[in-house]
Amino acid sequence: MTDAPAPLDGSLELDPEWTARILTRFIDQELHRTGLTDLVLGLSGGIDSAVVAYLAARAIEPRRVHACLMPYRASSEDSLSDARKVVAELGIDAETIDITPLVDGFEKTAGSVGRTRLGNVMARARMTLLYDRSVEHGALVLGTSNKTELLLGYGTLHGDLASAINPIGDLYKTQVRHLAGHLGVPDSIRRKPPSADLWPDQNDEEELGFSYAEVDRLLALLIDARASRATAIEAGFTPELVDGVTRRIVRSQFKRVPPVIAKISTRSIGSDFRYPRDWMT
Repeated sequence: MTDAPAPLDGSLELDPEWTARILTRFIDQELHRTGLTDLVLGLSGGIDSAVVAYLAARAIEPRRVHACLMPYRASSEDSLSDARKVVAELGIDAETIDITPLVDGFEKTAGSVGRTRLGNVMARARMTLLYDRSVEHGALVLGTSNKTELLLGYGTLHGDLASAINPIGDLYKTQVRHLAGHLGVPDSIRRKPPSADLWPDQNDEEELGFSYAEVDRLLALLIDARASRATAIEAGFTPELVDGVTRRIVRSQFKRVPPVIAKISTRSIGSDFRYPRDWMT
């Protein structure tokens, strides 16, 4: 077992046991800081939320992990079945909440909003439920967005991108897959095509225009190794892919930072009044 992460060379290799140990400790310590006792997460049947559930059940007693299965009427039955497999394997608490009435109520009030905007409504409806259940259970909301999604802005602000803590936000999708195998996530989850399951037959990679395997190698080179555009192209990536991914990273920066506050006073929150999250706790 290694004692430290790999050097910043753009590599996607990781020691899964070392990683799992670090992430379960992170979950336990961050929960302990708050004085809360439980964890809550949305369990979609996809690989990201499954990995977070497995980590959470390692970090604390499974009975204190509360999973919310939140299908919409167009959601895949296979996704719901896979989510239930995780619940059964781990012995965690779970409830199924159909978000169809919430989403339909929005559409009835706001009018037809189109597929993409309706997908945002679904994501925010689910996060509303998770934060409500966090109050009910005295729990922290666990994030399930991976590093690839965060860097590409592939998520909904105040929806699936929201959370109290995120155990997998520094793992690329490829690394999440590797960790899933180590943790024992069911094969049916690990092998299926990635999808946010916001509408029938949605496929992340088709929507993005590239595979996770390819873009993860590029992101690791650009972000972790801080390689230049020229170096990335020399490594075999097309200029179109490098430029397109770079644009996505730049244009989605607003999703990764708090709202900008207009400065009036001598000590403004965010620019001058800055302390760690666990300040004085």
